[in-house]
Amino acid sequence: MKFNPTLNLEINDEKFSYRLFDALLHISETWSQREAAKRLGISHAVLNRRIRDAEDKLGFKLVYTTGSGSGLTPQAISILTKYHQYLKRLQERDKPVICSGNISTSLMDVLAHYYGLETVITSTDDLNVIEMAGMGLADVLVLDDPVHAFLHDLDFIPIARDHMVLISGFEGIPQSVEDLEGKKFVEIQHSAQRLAWNTLDQLKIDYEIVEVCNSPHTALKMVTGSDDLHTFLNHSFTSGIVAGSDLLKEDTAHIISMILWNPNPQLESFLEFILGKGQKIVEKCGFDRIE
Repeated sequence: MKFNPTLNLEINDEKFSYRLFDALLHISETWSQREAAKRLGISHAVLNRRIRDAEDKLGFKLVYTTGSGSGLTPQAISILTKYHQYLKRLQERDKPVICSGNISTSLMDVLAHYYGLETVITSTDDLNVIEMAGMGLADVLVLDDPVHAFLHDLDFIPIARDHMVLISGFEGIPQSVEDLEGKKFVEIQHSAQRLAWNTLDQLKIDYEIVEVCNSPHTALKMVTGSDDLHTFLNHSFTSGIVAGSDLLKEDTAHIISMILWNPNPQLESFLEFILGKGQKIVEKCGFDRIE
């Protein structure tokens, strides 16, 4: 089966069907209302009435006429551009889109390369990953923190393991959990860092979060450029880049999870590769095997 989606839009609290936008498109291509009507299979009178009704509701002109033909006003061009932006979201994609968390993005890039999967990979935090899927903008989701999959009741598959390491500024890395008493930290929102904070809270360690950011790259820069800041980053992210401490390794161990949002034979085969031969690649990328 082949699906050709159409789209209706609400503009300034007035609803318009895709027929108006098709009319504007053909007028922009032909510079002729009569030719546009012919392409649409309607009479010139019907097309003209469709345009006039829309102009009356909106309160501004959509089409102007000169001796050489008809064209779209700037407002109509703006409306048509926005319509096409929304319409693209409904159309079938040539390449599957993988939307992944900040940590798992590089892993998915390498796995797709070795498997031979042509894909588009988008990197963001886990909450945005789920939101983009709900908007129909992703075919595969990869979450850095499994808690979001649980909270949204998603059917996920573990594909790798990771843990958090302690990264410190110039004053040096604390040698024990007790040494974290009174220390200042940088927090990364919506990340698996929550496991470290939960552990410190349970141990009644009095620490202070003084900075908040959205990515591990930013947190790393903030900490390594300071005298007294600390943070927890994924082992897979810091491996080979900066020295860290496995002080809370066991307490912060977690899985990287994958959800086939729009499953098809190609993506299902890709998942089988990840869980099989791809586990060697998972290990080379600084993660632990899921086995």
